[in-house]
Amino acid sequence: MREMLLKFIEKNSKIDLQELAVLLGVDETVVANEIAVMEKEHIICGYHTMIDWDKTSEEKVSALIEVRVAPQQGQGFDKMAERIYNYPEVNSVYLISGAYDLMVTIEGKSLKEVATFVTHKLAALEGVLSTATNFILKKYKDHGTLMECEPQKERMLVTP
Repeated sequence: MREMLLKFIEKNSKIDLQELAVLLGVDETVVANEIAVMEKEHIICGYHTMIDWDKTSEEKVSALIEVRVAPQQGQGFDKMAERIYNYPEVNSVYLISGAYDLMVTIEGKSLKEVATFVTHKLAALEGVLSTATNFILKKYKDHGTLMECEPQKERMLVTP
């Protein structure tokens, strides 16, 4: 039941407890208690609202920054990741495979603000060997959710 419950709330964290109980075939209090236990155990780490900022008047720039670091002896990449995720501009930090060690996602009000963060804060950290910044130009799908709800109209093929 736990896995099914997690799948339902991962797709829609606003789903009603009563509806979850019906879907899972259990009592509503069982669902509420299970959610409370998983929150306490940090299996459920938080609830988030996805916003398509392109459809608002708010200016936001998102970037994915690949970071190559020198892992600290006895602590691996964890200490460097902690130093990075403590910046308020940072949304997420992932340990990744490949040419870089960490993937950092950040948001800023402008390209300049993001670039300033990368050059003056992130790249300046002791132990950071190099960075590569990739600006997100458009989101098509985020956290399993399509960002464009309306189907795109296909152009008609015109032949002579």
